[in-house]
Amino acid sequence: MNRVLNFLRACIYYAAFYLATIVHGLICVLFARWLPFEKRFRFVTSLNFFYVFLIRVCCGIKVKVEGLENLPDNGAYVVVANHQSEWETIFFQTLIRPHSIVLKKELLKIPFFGWALALLEPIALDRSQKRGALKQLLEQGKNRLEREIPVIIFPQGTRLATGEMGVFNKGGAMLAVSANVSLLPMAHNAGMFWPGRKILKKPGTITLRIGKPISAEDRSVSDLHAESVDWIKVQMAELDQQGEAAATSM
Repeated sequence: MNRVLNFLRACIYYAAFYLATIVHGLICVLFARWLPFEKRFRFVTSLNFFYVFLIRVCCGIKVKVEGLENLPDNGAYVVVANHQSEWETIFFQTLIRPHSIVLKKELLKIPFFGWALALLEPIALDRSQKRGALKQLLEQGKNRLEREIPVIIFPQGTRLATGEMGVFNKGGAMLAVSANVSLLPMAHNAGMFWPGRKILKKPGTITLRIGKPISAEDRSVSDLHAESVDWIKVQMAELDQQGEAAATSM
């Protein structure tokens, strides 16, 4: 019975999500493109607060943020985080000041959603061209960072189920070292409640942990990458255990 109810709640969420996305996407294309970047970002991502509200009301998913004091108020930095679902791409835009996210270029071709997303000046990579993608990441990433726009990277490159680590690429560490900015690691357990590529959602509380910024000054790419990934993996394991314990006690 709970499974059927959760499915119906998820369907209501997606119906509202797509309707709101179409309307908002059209408004953004018509009006937001003329705004300077910071105002444009806030205009386009204002809908994300509605998404977060829908997620809580329709799907029963709450959010707990730990380490908020570690989030820089200004300056350039690179965020690296694990990737499990669409949730983090939605929520990060409500949490982190105007930024540029690294994503696959195919997303920009999605009607309405992709049109609005393109206005946020993402770093859209062609993942089939690995060398070209890395060059593009470093060039465009440094451009954003020089403008003091934070850059968000998901080093695993794709959404992975809870418990799966995959391979963390060094792109985030390479960008941080080349631009001499801090690397900010984050970890969450969204996949326990919002499984990637699945409609069904599970009520519960997603926990997002924000680590302390790691300075890239006088650091090698390998060392910086290893420190950030080790931290993320430890947090992921702890958050998975907490989520499983909470589910068992219900």
